[in-house]
Amino acid sequence: MSTSVYIHIPFCKSICTYCDFCKVLYNKEWAVNYLKKLKDEIDERYMGEEVRTIYIGGGTPSSLSLKEIEYLLILTKKFKQTNLEEFTFECNIEDITEDLLILLKKYGVNRLSIGIESFDEENLLLMKRYADFWDTQKKMELARRLGFHNINLDLIYALPLEKLSTLKKDLKLLLKLNPEHISTYSLIIEDNTYLSYKRYENIPSDDDAKMYEYICKTLKKHGYNHYEVSNFSKDGYASKHNLVYWQNQEYYGFGCGASGYISGVRYDNTRSLSNYLKGEYKSSDILLSKDNIMEYELILGLRLLKGINVLEFREKYGVNIEDKFPVKPLLKSGELLLNDNYLSIEPKYIYVMNEILLKLV
Repeated sequence: MSTSVYIHIPFCKSICTYCDFCKVLYNKEWAVNYLKKLKDEIDERYMGEEVRTIYIGGGTPSSLSLKEIEYLLILTKKFKQTNLEEFTFECNIEDITEDLLILLKKYGVNRLSIGIESFDEENLLLMKRYADFWDTQKKMELARRLGFHNINLDLIYALPLEKLSTLKKDLKLLLKLNPEHISTYSLIIEDNTYLSYKRYENIPSDDDAKMYEYICKTLKKHGYNHYEVSNFSKDGYASKHNLVYWQNQEYYGFGCGASGYISGVRYDNTRSLSNYLKGEYKSSDILLSKDNIMEYELILGLRLLKGINVLEFREKYGVNIEDKFPVKPLLKSGELLLNDNYLSIEPKYIYVMNEILLKLV
Protein backbone atom coordinates (compact mmCIF):
# COMPACT_ATOMS: atom_id res chain seq x y z
CA MET A 1 0.00 0.00 0.00
CA SER A 2 1.30 3.48 -0.88
CA THR A 3 0.37 6.88 0.47
CA SER A 4 1.37 10.56 0.37
CA VAL A 5 2.77 13.01 2.90
CA TYR A 6 2.03 16.67 3.56
CA ILE A 7 4.28 18.59 6.00
CA HIS A 8 3.21 22.02 7.25
CA ILE A 9 5.75 24.70 8.16
CA PRO A 10 3.87 27.54 9.87
CA PHE A 11 6.64 30.16 9.82
CA CYS A 12 6.68 33.29 7.64
CA LYS A 13 8.97 36.31 7.42
CA SER A 14 5.88 38.52 7.13
CA ILE A 15 2.14 37.90 7.35
CA CYS A 16 0.11 38.42 4.18
CA THR A 17 -3.03 40.50 4.64
CA TYR A 18 -5.38 37.86 3.16
CA CYS A 19 -3.99 34.71 4.79
CA ASP A 20 -6.01 32.69 7.30
CA PHE A 21 -3.74 29.63 7.20
CA CYS A 22 -1.93 28.38 10.28
CA LYS A 23 1.10 30.70 10.44
CA VAL A 24 3.32 32.76 12.77
CA LEU A 25 6.24 35.12 12.25
CA TYR A 26 9.56 33.28 12.08
CA ASN A 27 11.37 32.87 15.40
CA LYS A 28 14.57 30.84 15.45
CA GLU A 29 14.00 29.26 18.86
CA TRP A 30 10.44 28.28 17.95
CA ALA A 31 11.56 26.94 14.56
CA VAL A 32 14.26 24.70 16.09
CA ASN A 33 11.85 23.33 18.70
CA TYR A 34 9.13 22.90 16.08
CA LEU A 35 11.33 20.75 13.87
CA LYS A 36 12.17 18.53 16.83
CA LYS A 37 8.48 18.05 17.59
CA LEU A 38 7.84 17.39 13.91
CA LYS A 39 10.37 14.55 14.12
CA ASP A 40 8.57 13.18 17.17
CA GLU A 41 5.18 13.33 15.43
CA ILE A 42 6.51 11.50 12.36
CA ASP A 43 8.14 8.84 14.55
CA GLU A 44 4.86 8.39 16.44
CA ARG A 45 2.44 8.27 13.50
CA TYR A 46 4.15 7.09 10.32
CA MET A 47 3.49 3.38 9.81
CA GLY A 48 6.13 2.62 7.19
CA GLU A 49 4.04 2.71 3.99
CA GLU A 50 5.58 3.39 0.60
CA VAL A 51 5.29 7.13 -0.14
CA ARG A 52 4.48 8.31 -3.69
CA THR A 53 4.39 12.08 -3.15
CA ILE A 54 5.70 14.54 -0.55
CA TYR A 55 4.58 18.16 -0.27
CA ILE A 56 6.19 20.66 2.10
CA GLY A 57 3.94 23.70 2.40
CA GLY A 58 3.03 26.47 4.78
CA GLY A 59 3.28 29.14 5.90
CA THR A 60 6.55 29.63 4.10
CA PRO A 61 8.98 26.67 4.27
CA SER A 62 11.68 28.80 2.63
CA SER A 63 11.56 31.21 5.60
CA LEU A 64 13.63 28.68 7.56
CA SER A 65 17.43 28.93 7.58
CA LEU A 66 19.40 26.60 5.31
CA LYS A 67 20.48 24.57 8.34
CA GLU A 68 16.85 24.19 9.46
CA ILE A 69 15.73 23.29 5.94
CA GLU A 70 18.40 20.59 5.76
CA TYR A 71 17.20 19.17 9.08
CA LEU A 72 13.67 19.13 7.68
CA LEU A 73 14.78 17.40 4.48
CA ILE A 74 16.70 14.79 6.48
CA LEU A 75 13.43 14.08 8.32
CA THR A 76 11.78 13.19 5.01
CA LYS A 77 14.26 10.33 4.62
CA LYS A 78 12.25 8.55 7.32
CA PHE A 79 9.62 7.89 4.64
CA LYS A 80 9.99 4.88 2.37
CA GLN A 81 10.63 6.48 -1.03
CA THR A 82 11.50 3.62 -3.37
CA ASN A 83 8.94 4.83 -5.92
CA LEU A 84 8.69 8.53 -5.04
CA GLU A 85 7.09 10.30 -7.99
CA GLU A 86 6.87 13.92 -6.85
CA PHE A 87 8.47 15.99 -4.07
CA THR A 88 7.24 19.59 -3.87
CA PHE A 89 8.73 22.41 -1.83
CA GLU A 90 6.88 25.75 -1.47
CA CYS A 91 8.94 28.92 -1.46
CA ASN A 92 8.72 32.67 -1.91
CA ILE A 93 10.65 34.08 -4.81
CA GLU A 94 12.76 36.37 -2.60
CA ASP A 95 14.04 33.35 -0.64
CA ILE A 96 15.37 31.48 -3.67
CA THR A 97 19.16 31.28 -3.80
CA GLU A 98 21.61 28.94 -5.49
CA ASP A 99 22.46 27.40 -2.11
CA LEU A 100 18.79 26.70 -1.37
CA LEU A 101 18.18 25.10 -4.76
CA ILE A 102 21.30 22.92 -4.51
CA LEU A 103 20.18 21.77 -1.06
CA LEU A 104 16.66 20.92 -2.27
CA LYS A 105 18.05 19.03 -5.25
CA LYS A 106 20.40 17.06 -3.00
CA TYR A 107 17.48 15.66 -1.01
CA GLY A 108 15.27 14.77 -3.96
CA VAL A 109 12.94 17.75 -4.32
CA ASN A 110 11.83 17.75 -7.97
CA ARG A 111 9.01 20.30 -7.99
CA LEU A 112 8.94 23.93 -6.82
CA SER A 113 5.78 25.83 -5.98
CA ILE A 114 6.45 29.55 -5.91
CA GLY A 115 4.06 32.12 -4.45
CA ILE A 116 4.09 35.02 -6.90
CA GLU A 117 0.42 36.09 -6.45
CA SER A 118 0.78 39.26 -8.59
CA PHE A 119 3.30 41.56 -10.25
CA ASP A 120 1.09 44.62 -9.84
CA GLU A 121 2.52 47.14 -7.34
CA GLU A 122 -0.85 48.09 -5.84
CA ASN A 123 -1.90 44.47 -5.45
CA LEU A 124 1.43 43.56 -3.85
CA LEU A 125 1.20 46.49 -1.45
CA LEU A 126 -2.32 45.49 -0.44
CA MET A 127 -1.29 41.85 0.11
CA LYS A 128 2.04 42.76 1.78
CA ARG A 129 3.80 40.58 -0.77
CA TYR A 130 6.99 40.95 -2.81
CA ALA A 131 7.33 39.98 -6.46
CA ASP A 132 9.41 41.44 -9.27
CA PHE A 133 9.18 40.06 -12.79
CA TRP A 134 12.88 40.39 -13.68
CA ASP A 135 13.99 38.91 -10.37
CA THR A 136 11.52 36.04 -10.81
CA GLN A 137 12.76 35.40 -14.34
CA LYS A 138 16.37 35.31 -13.12
CA LYS A 139 15.52 32.93 -10.24
CA MET A 140 13.57 30.61 -12.55
CA GLU A 141 16.45 30.51 -15.02
CA LEU A 142 18.74 29.56 -12.12
CA ALA A 143 16.32 26.81 -11.06
CA ARG A 144 16.21 25.47 -14.62
CA ARG A 145 20.03 25.38 -14.81
CA LEU A 146 20.13 23.41 -11.57
CA GLY A 147 17.72 20.79 -12.89
CA PHE A 148 14.23 21.91 -11.79
CA HIS A 149 11.88 21.36 -14.71
CA ASN A 150 8.58 21.21 -12.86
CA ILE A 151 7.65 24.62 -11.47
CA ASN A 152 4.29 25.92 -10.30
CA LEU A 153 3.50 29.61 -9.97
CA ASP A 154 0.59 30.87 -7.84
CA LEU A 155 -1.63 33.76 -8.93
CA ILE A 156 -4.23 35.55 -6.79
CA TYR A 157 -6.90 37.58 -8.56
CA ALA A 158 -10.16 39.41 -7.76
CA LEU A 159 -8.52 41.57 -5.11
CA PRO A 160 -10.57 44.49 -3.78
CA LEU A 161 -10.80 47.17 -6.50
CA GLU A 162 -8.80 45.04 -8.99
CA LYS A 163 -9.68 45.55 -12.65
CA LEU A 164 -9.61 42.99 -15.44
CA SER A 165 -6.80 44.95 -17.10
CA THR A 166 -4.56 44.28 -14.08
CA LEU A 167 -5.25 40.56 -14.26
CA LYS A 168 -4.46 40.57 -17.99
CA LYS A 169 -1.03 42.11 -17.31
CA ASP A 170 -0.32 39.58 -14.55
CA LEU A 171 -1.25 36.64 -16.76
CA LYS A 172 0.84 37.97 -19.64
CA LEU A 173 3.92 38.14 -17.40
CA LEU A 174 3.26 34.71 -15.86
CA LEU A 175 3.06 33.17 -19.32
CA LYS A 176 6.38 34.78 -20.28
CA LEU A 177 7.95 32.80 -17.43
CA ASN A 178 6.65 29.58 -19.02
CA PRO A 179 5.96 27.54 -15.85
CA GLU A 180 4.78 23.94 -16.17
CA HIS A 181 1.89 24.59 -13.79
CA ILE A 182 -0.21 27.59 -12.73
CA SER A 183 -2.54 27.73 -9.71
CA THR A 184 -5.05 30.58 -9.63
CA TYR A 185 -7.06 31.63 -6.60
CA SER A 186 -9.91 34.11 -6.40
CA LEU A 187 -9.32 36.16 -3.26
CA ILE A 188 -11.94 35.60 -0.59
CA ILE A 189 -11.75 37.91 2.39
CA GLU A 190 -11.67 35.61 5.40
CA ASP A 191 -12.42 36.47 9.03
CA ASN A 192 -9.42 37.20 11.25
CA THR A 193 -7.30 38.62 8.43
CA TYR A 194 -5.97 42.15 7.97
CA LEU A 195 -8.29 42.74 5.00
CA SER A 196 -11.27 41.73 7.11
CA TYR A 197 -10.24 43.99 10.01
CA LYS A 198 -9.88 46.90 7.59
CA ARG A 199 -13.36 46.16 6.19
CA TYR A 200 -12.29 45.50 2.61
CA GLU A 201 -14.97 43.85 0.52
CA ASN A 202 -14.86 41.19 -2.17
CA ILE A 203 -15.33 42.43 -5.71
CA PRO A 204 -18.79 41.88 -7.31
CA SER A 205 -19.35 38.24 -8.24
CA ASP A 206 -19.96 39.15 -11.89
CA ASP A 207 -16.51 40.75 -12.10
CA ASP A 208 -14.97 37.74 -10.37
CA ALA A 209 -16.67 35.43 -12.88
CA LYS A 210 -15.38 37.46 -15.84
CA MET A 211 -11.83 37.22 -14.48
CA TYR A 212 -12.15 33.47 -14.02
CA GLU A 213 -13.48 33.07 -17.55
CA TYR A 214 -10.59 35.14 -18.92
CA ILE A 215 -8.04 33.01 -17.04
CA CYS A 216 -9.55 29.76 -18.34
CA LYS A 217 -9.67 30.92 -21.96
CA THR A 218 -6.20 32.49 -21.93
CA LEU A 219 -4.39 29.56 -20.32
CA LYS A 220 -6.15 27.07 -22.59
CA LYS A 221 -5.07 29.14 -25.60
CA HIS A 222 -1.45 28.90 -24.39
CA GLY A 223 -1.45 25.12 -24.03
CA TYR A 224 -2.42 24.64 -20.40
CA ASN A 225 -4.91 21.94 -19.45
CA HIS A 226 -7.61 23.10 -17.06
CA TYR A 227 -7.72 19.92 -15.00
CA GLU A 228 -9.09 21.19 -11.68
CA VAL A 229 -11.18 24.21 -10.70
CA SER A 230 -8.16 26.38 -9.82
CA ASN A 231 -5.31 24.50 -11.52
CA PHE A 232 -3.80 24.44 -14.99
CA SER A 233 -0.86 22.44 -16.30
CA LYS A 234 1.06 21.56 -19.41
CA ASP A 235 0.72 17.95 -20.55
CA GLY A 236 2.10 15.58 -17.93
CA TYR A 237 2.52 18.22 -15.20
CA ALA A 238 -0.73 18.01 -13.22
CA SER A 239 0.13 18.01 -9.51
CA LYS A 240 0.34 14.36 -8.51
CA HIS A 241 0.19 15.24 -4.83
CA ASN A 242 -2.93 17.38 -5.09
CA LEU A 243 -4.61 14.72 -7.22
CA VAL A 244 -4.34 12.50 -4.13
CA TYR A 245 -6.70 14.92 -2.33
CA TRP A 246 -9.16 15.29 -5.21
CA GLN A 247 -9.29 11.55 -5.86
CA ASN A 248 -10.12 10.96 -2.18
CA GLN A 249 -6.99 8.90 -1.53
CA GLU A 250 -5.33 8.64 1.87
CA TYR A 251 -2.39 10.78 3.02
CA TYR A 252 -0.52 11.81 6.13
CA GLY A 253 -0.57 15.39 7.40
CA PHE A 254 2.26 16.32 9.74
CA GLY A 255 2.83 19.62 11.50
CA CYS A 256 0.83 22.37 13.18
CA GLY A 257 -2.44 22.98 11.30
CA ALA A 258 -2.01 19.99 8.97
CA SER A 259 -4.84 17.62 8.08
CA GLY A 260 -4.65 13.96 7.12
CA TYR A 261 -6.72 10.98 6.02
CA ILE A 262 -5.42 7.58 7.10
CA SER A 263 -7.19 4.22 7.60
CA GLY A 264 -10.61 5.79 7.06
CA VAL A 265 -9.97 8.53 9.65
CA ARG A 266 -9.88 12.22 8.71
CA TYR A 267 -7.99 14.25 11.30
CA ASP A 268 -6.89 17.83 11.95
CA ASN A 269 -3.81 18.81 13.88
CA THR A 270 -3.88 21.66 16.36
CA ARG A 271 -3.47 25.20 14.98
CA SER A 272 -1.89 26.26 18.29
CA LEU A 273 1.89 26.41 18.04
CA SER A 274 2.23 26.32 21.84
CA ASN A 275 0.16 23.14 22.02
CA TYR A 276 2.12 21.56 19.19
CA LEU A 277 5.41 22.36 20.92
CA LYS A 278 4.05 20.56 23.98
CA GLY A 279 3.50 17.46 21.87
CA GLU A 280 -0.28 17.89 21.70
CA TYR A 281 -0.51 17.31 17.97
CA LYS A 282 -4.06 16.35 17.10
CA SER A 283 -7.12 18.53 17.67
CA SER A 284 -9.82 16.30 16.17
CA ASP A 285 -10.43 13.13 14.21
CA ILE A 286 -13.44 11.29 12.85
CA LEU A 287 -13.83 7.73 11.63
CA LEU A 288 -15.80 8.06 8.42
CA SER A 289 -18.78 5.90 7.58
CA LYS A 290 -19.17 4.49 4.08
CA ASP A 291 -21.71 7.26 3.34
CA ASN A 292 -19.23 9.91 4.53
CA ILE A 293 -16.50 8.52 2.28
CA MET A 294 -18.81 8.47 -0.73
CA GLU A 295 -19.78 12.10 -0.08
CA TYR A 296 -16.10 13.10 0.02
CA GLU A 297 -15.54 11.15 -3.20
CA LEU A 298 -18.31 13.14 -4.88
CA ILE A 299 -17.41 16.59 -3.55
CA LEU A 300 -13.68 16.26 -4.19
CA GLY A 301 -13.94 14.38 -7.48
CA LEU A 302 -16.23 16.95 -9.07
CA ARG A 303 -13.51 19.58 -8.60
CA LEU A 304 -11.72 17.80 -11.42
CA LEU A 305 -12.77 18.86 -14.91
CA LYS A 306 -12.62 15.20 -15.95
CA GLY A 307 -14.87 14.30 -13.05
CA ILE A 308 -15.55 10.92 -11.42
CA ASN A 309 -15.33 7.52 -13.09
CA VAL A 310 -18.76 6.02 -12.34
CA LEU A 311 -17.60 2.45 -13.00
CA GLU A 312 -14.74 2.80 -10.52
CA PHE A 313 -17.17 4.34 -8.02
CA ARG A 314 -19.49 1.31 -8.32
CA GLU A 315 -16.57 -1.10 -8.03
CA LYS A 316 -15.27 0.72 -4.95
CA TYR A 317 -18.55 1.08 -3.06
CA GLY A 318 -20.89 -1.53 -4.55
CA VAL A 319 -23.50 1.08 -5.46
CA ASN A 320 -24.26 3.18 -8.53
CA ILE A 321 -23.51 6.86 -8.00
CA GLU A 322 -26.91 7.87 -9.44
CA ASP A 323 -28.64 5.61 -6.88
CA LYS A 324 -26.78 7.26 -4.00
CA PHE A 325 -27.00 10.91 -5.06
CA PRO A 326 -29.65 12.92 -6.99
CA VAL A 327 -27.57 12.98 -10.17
CA LYS A 328 -30.31 12.40 -12.76
CA PRO A 329 -32.12 15.78 -12.41
CA LEU A 330 -28.80 17.60 -12.85
CA LEU A 331 -27.95 15.54 -15.92
CA LYS A 332 -31.35 16.48 -17.31
CA SER A 333 -30.79 20.19 -16.58
CA GLY A 334 -27.31 20.02 -18.17
CA GLU A 335 -25.48 21.05 -15.00
CA LEU A 336 -23.82 17.62 -14.92
CA LEU A 337 -22.46 15.63 -17.86
CA LEU A 338 -21.85 11.90 -18.29
CA ASN A 339 -19.29 11.14 -20.99
CA ASP A 340 -17.19 7.98 -21.40
CA ASN A 341 -18.25 6.84 -17.91
CA TYR A 342 -17.08 10.09 -16.28
CA LEU A 343 -19.53 12.23 -14.34
CA SER A 344 -18.48 15.89 -14.38
CA ILE A 345 -19.78 19.41 -13.97
CA GLU A 346 -20.58 21.18 -17.24
CA PRO A 347 -17.54 23.49 -17.67
CA LYS A 348 -19.66 26.66 -17.91
CA TYR A 349 -21.03 25.87 -14.41
CA ILE A 350 -17.65 25.20 -12.77
CA TYR A 351 -17.57 28.75 -11.39
CA VAL A 352 -20.78 28.05 -9.41
CA MET A 353 -19.91 24.45 -8.55
CA ASN A 354 -20.74 24.93 -4.85
CA GLU A 355 -24.40 25.51 -5.75
CA ILE A 356 -24.40 22.25 -7.70
CA LEU A 357 -22.73 20.33 -4.86
CA LEU A 358 -25.40 21.60 -2.45
CA LYS A 359 -28.03 20.03 -4.70
CA LEU A 360 -26.17 16.72 -4.57
CA VAL A 361 -25.24 16.49 -0.88
